[in-house]
Amino acid sequence: MLGRALWGKRSLPFRMTSPSVRTLRYARAWTTGAYRYRESDVVVTRDGLDVPATIVRPVGDPDPPSWVVLHGITRPGRAHAQLLRFTRSIATAGIATIVPDVPEWRDLQLRPDMSAPTVAAGLEGLRAAGLSRDRPVGVIGFSFGAPHAIAAVGQPALAGQVGGVAGFGGYLHLESTFTFMMYGRHTHDGVPHQIQPDPYGRWIVAANILTAIPGCEDAGDVASALHSLGAHSGDVGKVASDPIYDSFIRATRERVAPERRAMFDQFATPSTEARPEPDRDWPTLLANAARFLDPRIDASDQLGHTPCPVTLMHGYRDNLIPCSEAQRIADAVGRPDTSVTVTRLLGHSAQERFRIGETLRDLPRFTRSLARVLSMV
Repeated sequence: MLGRALWGKRSLPFRMTSPSVRTLRYARAWTTGAYRYRESDVVVTRDGLDVPATIVRPVGDPDPPSWVVLHGITRPGRAHAQLLRFTRSIATAGIATIVPDVPEWRDLQLRPDMSAPTVAAGLEGLRAAGLSRDRPVGVIGFSFGAPHAIAAVGQPALAGQVGGVAGFGGYLHLESTFTFMMYGRHTHDGVPHQIQPDPYGRWIVAANILTAIPGCEDAGDVASALHSLGAHSGDVGKVASDPIYDSFIRATRERVAPERRAMFDQFATPSTEARPEPDRDWPTLLANAARFLDPRIDASDQLGHTPCPVTLMHGYRDNLIPCSEAQRIADAVGRPDTSVTVTRLLGHSAQERFRIGETLRDLPRFTRSLARVLSMV
């Protein structure tokens, strides 16, 4: 499919453009929707399973720099509106991407083991399309996919194939991330912060982990109800705190056994009702259960083998995963060429409105970080 050709002819081949020109082209496409791209659906093979993927490439460049992109825990997967906007803007800037679907992540499963096979499948998909056959590619992960994209490129099977990796809105420390998802508390640059968290995070985490907590083995109805909430909000596409979901939350609660509805209320309440006081240390319980189910959910020990530069970007007001996690990831990577940018010019998965003062203050640093991402291969 040929995207809207709203720009004039290029004066330079994309491969000869500077990072600043590429960044300008990306920013213009992102803000105006003036995309210039070719898009095709393909099938890639991941550990013997055929999965759909989307390749988005520039118009007029047969061999652009190329990236493999991992989406997060999201029902739309590669079709997420903001991800489409991102890849089409990237193509307009002169970079090709392949975004393989991760069916398990679309089903809202916390499956970190899917990251490395998906990156490998994406690499094969790029080569089959005639892209980046003779040079390294970039890898980008969003949200849940961010730390696991970084962990994946350190796998021996991918040695020498990746020239740079970037993570947007990623997490690392389970207790800190789950505390934020439950109660909105985190500490950034030594300063405590309290915000209203997006309930989607705790719905998904509890849906996957709750029954592995000692004493909660029989709470499958609570976990199933929370999975339904996460799936419904993903299908509707509005932020999970929107009052539009209140009636669905109430109806879903009725499917939970009466003796466990108080447990359901710890994770989900209508927007007009106050959540009850914590009845136990849920963040610690969830973190311990997560490590029990799959130690790879905590990627702390996997990031120190990253063989290439890492760029991390995180929204200051991200209300799903706290911005303080970006520095935790950088510390775990431990490379001196790791870059961290926390900015008010990023949200998590939706575009926010920005105050002009914040834009002017953050724009130079944001632009430098974005240029670093766009020039990583």
